[in-house]
Amino acid sequence: MSDQHTQDDDHNPIKTPKQFAVMVLASFVVPIFIIIGLVYYVTTSNKPTAGSDNTPEQISARIERVGMVSIKDANRTLKTGEEVYKGQCTTCHSIGAAGSPKFGDAAAWGPRIKKGYDALLLSALKGKGAMGAQGGGDYDDIEVGRGVVYMANAGGAKFPEPKAPAAPAPATPEAK
Repeated sequence: MSDQHTQDDDHNPIKTPKQFAVMVLASFVVPIFIIIGLVYYVTTSNKPTAGSDNTPEQISARIERVGMVSIKDANRTLKTGEEVYKGQCTTCHSIGAAGSPKFGDAAAWGPRIKKGYDALLLSALKGKGAMGAQGGGDYDDIEVGRGVVYMANAGGAKFPEPKAPAAPAPATPEAK
C-alpha cells in the first residue's frame, strides 16, 4: 500500500519544505528587484530639467502656426521671366546644382523641352527632385511660368511668354 500515490503528488513541483521556503522567498525578492530595476531605468533616462527648453525661440517654434495667409497686391506689375530667374532660379540653374540644367545649356534642356511647356511649368510649381515647389511662393504662377519660358528659351526652346490673365469684366446692372 505504500506504492499508492495521490495524483497531487505527481504534479506538484514543490516536494520538500526546503523547496517551499525557496519559492516563498523568491516570490517576494524577484518582484522587488524588478521594481528597483524599473525605478532605476525611469529615473536615469536623459531628460531635460523642467524649464530648460523654454527660451523664447524654442517656445515660438513649438507654437508656430501650421499655415499662413499671405496678402499680395493684386494690382502689382508682374515680373518678367528674367527677373524671376534672377530672383529665384539663378542660385541652382546658373551652376547646375543638384542636377539642375544650367542656364543656356541646350543639351541639358533638350529632353526637358521635348516634354513641353506644361510639363516644365508643373515641375516648377510642384517641385521635382531636389528643386522645391515654387508655386505659392514669392511669385504668382504666371510669373513662375515666365521664368520657365525664359530659361527654356535660353536652352533652345521657342515657347511664347505667358500673358497676364485678362481682368474680369466689370459687373453690369441687370436689365429689368
